[in-house]
Amino acid sequence: MRLPPAILANAEEVLREILRFSAPADTTLSRYFKDHPRLGGRERGAIAECVYNILRNKTFFTDFSEAGGGATMRRLTLLGMADAVGIDSMGGLTEEEVEWLQRITQIDRKLMHKSMRSNMPKWLFDMLVEQMGEDETLLLADSMNSPAPLDLRVNSMKATRDEVMATLAEAPIRSTPTPYAPLGLRVLQKPALQNLPLFKSGAIEVQDEGSQILSQIVGAKRGEMVVDFCAGAGGKTLALGALMRNTGRLYAFDVSEKRLAKLKPRMARSGLSNVHPVQIAHERDAKIKRLAGKIDRVLVDAPCSGLGTLRRNPDVKWRQQPQAIVEMQAKQIGILDGAARLLKGGGRLVYATCSFLKQENEEVAEQFLANHPDFELVPMSKVLAEQKIELEMGDYLKLLPHKHQTDGFFAAVFERKPMAKKVLPPKADAADDEAEDE
Repeated sequence: MRLPPAILANAEEVLREILRFSAPADTTLSRYFKDHPRLGGRERGAIAECVYNILRNKTFFTDFSEAGGGATMRRLTLLGMADAVGIDSMGGLTEEEVEWLQRITQIDRKLMHKSMRSNMPKWLFDMLVEQMGEDETLLLADSMNSPAPLDLRVNSMKATRDEVMATLAEAPIRSTPTPYAPLGLRVLQKPALQNLPLFKSGAIEVQDEGSQILSQIVGAKRGEMVVDFCAGAGGKTLALGALMRNTGRLYAFDVSEKRLAKLKPRMARSGLSNVHPVQIAHERDAKIKRLAGKIDRVLVDAPCSGLGTLRRNPDVKWRQQPQAIVEMQAKQIGILDGAARLLKGGGRLVYATCSFLKQENEEVAEQFLANHPDFELVPMSKVLAEQKIELEMGDYLKLLPHKHQTDGFFAAVFERKPMAKKVLPPKADAADDEAEDE
């Protein structure tokens, strides 16, 4: 069954707005669909996939859409929709457009210039080539230009992974255990999860396997005091709360009241009562100072470029600028410095980003250690062994989609050295006291 011809016009209309890059693509799409309630589920899915295909393949598609006759934006939309649903499912095409699409879809992209094949801005391609080499960069680019799978985290407070797999199979929804995260499931299609009893009851949450691994390496235990320093909407917070078995105190800090508000209904579904959302003004907030030296573990999932999430958010690579990476690094160092004050002696600090750029990762970790001689790096190989996660890593966690089938993540673990005990002045003896009284 072909899509109505009008769907191409809808896709072109929303694409024009998205390519201004004034807002995240998913935000613009959500608003557009809200303003066009008559669009059905199939039509919305086709439009969304069309837009995301164009964002993933923008360099390649733009080059060919600008060649030949017809309006460039129309031809760009045609390429994205053909990738999304196939030429035969598209209504309203002329014979010339069908022939043109068939020619383009037969092109072997591996024969193209490497920077064009990567579908990255030149500054990003060059930066990654310098960091990891050309061959590795192309492998990374190819994986980033493919859609991400749907990963779930099982809430261990409510179910086991096997129980959830069996319940999903009855739906019927096929899933397989994730290879590294002990509570993860990879769903082999993309169902409407919000309608499932498993989701409504809080037995499952949508969470990429890489994000689940970050929560795991924090090592939060029963009865501890733990802080998720940049909690956002709380995906990792909920994972930490379940690992703590709903004991101790888990603070969810964030500067955004709106993001923390999204955490509350998720908390209610999860059944957790040990989570305490706290809005802070900045990393030096007085609310943080009151907890200084009292916390066992802190997770800093720092604001970053977001380039590790390109499979889900391909517009990020076109909205991001190299100067912003430099500015982001200074912000990351400041946040990490503020979070470090919370740790007691022997406490652990986990610094994480969803980025693969060394400017946001290794360089920040090295700067932190240079600024804080009271902390030492805990090799990631040791941390993963403690958590029984079978991943080969050195000093840092570096998850890459073409190697681990996760989003791109980085993490470093620091431990605060035992703090020197305060030496109290000796008490004056009774004779001295009496002399003073006289």
